[in-house]
Amino acid sequence: MSITKESFGRAGGREVGLYTISRAGITLKVTDLGACIVNIFVPDRNGETADVALGFDTAAGYADNSCFLGALIGPSANRIGGGRFVIDGEAWQLPINENTNNLHTDFLNGSHKRIWDAELLDDAVLLTLRLDDGEFGMPGNRVMEVAYTVTDSAAVQLSYRVYSDRRTLINMTNHCYFNLAGENAGSVEGHVLQLFCDSYCPVKPDSIPTGEIAPVEGTPLDFRAPKAIGRDIGADFRQLKLVGGYDHNFVIDGWENDGTLRRAAAVHDPASGRAMDVYTTLPGVQFYSGNFLKEESGKGGRSYAVREGFCLETQYFPDSMNHENFAHPVFGADTEYRSVTEYRFYTV
Repeated sequence: MSITKESFGRAGGREVGLYTISRAGITLKVTDLGACIVNIFVPDRNGETADVALGFDTAAGYADNSCFLGALIGPSANRIGGGRFVIDGEAWQLPINENTNNLHTDFLNGSHKRIWDAELLDDAVLLTLRLDDGEFGMPGNRVMEVAYTVTDSAAVQLSYRVYSDRRTLINMTNHCYFNLAGENAGSVEGHVLQLFCDSYCPVKPDSIPTGEIAPVEGTPLDFRAPKAIGRDIGADFRQLKLVGGYDHNFVIDGWENDGTLRRAAAVHDPASGRAMDVYTTLPGVQFYSGNFLKEESGKGGRSYAVREGFCLETQYFPDSMNHENFAHPVFGADTEYRSVTEYRFYTV
């Protein structure tokens, strides 16, 4: 394994670092600006390497990053209805930034726009961000950590840890957009996806979950057997029409709050043979088919278009604090937040 640091330019008047981790044929590059994934270089079945992560060539791109390319999202990922939740009888209000709701904590000055403290460990890059009590409309002096590494079995591993001196909402994820044919290869609708999920969370017109946990059987959201992402994406099905494709939380089979890594998804690009499995200790995975990528400026001076990347965001369920039947991601004081997600690469 090798880990190196170089300059990635400047943002907000500060120097930004780019960190490269290489192991087992995989090269991962992350930046301390937003703790974002910048590149993941992966070989195909013929040994030809391509970058499979959509993103930007400079720090300036990540300082804008309206579509959250590669972004580390926290302390609250995904949506909260009305931006409001209650802990221990006290109501808290997050910024309203999508219709009447909150999405991904804060668009303008969220964790994906901050410069994190970086430490090079023997086998990982540890990034740390500190938040004050009340910041983002949430309780607790919080210390958020993510350790990025590449394992000897060709997995990009994200290990999260959050401390708080008060009970608070913690729901971390990474918003990497993948294209296993290469970040500049066009549509991902031909990728073949399998989700190890019997159920999903239906949403209302504002993309907030209804609170129901519904079976995927008999719907276009059934990925229990592998199928092309684009096969049913245009089906006459209300849940698809509400969000312009797939943008739903899927319930990972067999989840218990025991720290076990469970297989959530498997996806491959038939043309290149590149494949990726997603394993996580978390209960849900948001499959997002890049419905709102529209002329998003990206690497090499090109623009990313609709469905040129997909996301598999491991998480607690969206709006979980406002639904009794969803696991509540409340941590702090005597309970740390910990989770692990792995993107395991191979060829088929």
